[in-house]
Amino acid sequence: MRRSELKKAVRQAQSDGKQVVFTNGCFDILHIGHVRYLQDARACGDMLVVGVNSDDSVRKLKGPERPVVPEFERVEILSALECVDYVTIFTEDTPTELILSIRPNIHVKGGDYRPEDLPEAGAVRAVGGRIQIVPYTSTDTEGRSTTNLIGKIVREMGV
Repeated sequence: MRRSELKKAVRQAQSDGKQVVFTNGCFDILHIGHVRYLQDARACGDMLVVGVNSDDSVRKLKGPERPVVPEFERVEILSALECVDYVTIFTEDTPTELILSIRPNIHVKGGDYRPEDLPEAGAVRAVGGRIQIVPYTSTDTEGRSTTNLIGKIVREMGV
């Protein structure tokens, strides 16, 4: 969804009294840890908006061989999840500009983050939002990262 359309949808939801939750990530090779995290994020409010790193942004963060799944496919997959209301791509290194644009009530990150370490924390505060950390459980994260999945495929299939 284009940012201008997303801003309108968020404003309408907020004017209807809904709490808009935002989260972001690469979401390359979607796995059960991602799904559980997104379900938990959605439970923090009434509408979940997911910002997806562009292909160029993923390459900067993860290396030249990533992403495995192109950005438009990642968006389509995430959009198909019942817990996700809107998905948009962002090209910047951090979601700061997107947060300043859409002004969510709640910014959710996983348990491997601390609010004070988030580069976008100032933007969340600037729009009057709050940061919610969703803790992971060991069953959610144990071996369930895209990097670990790629490593397993390479090892087991000899790719």
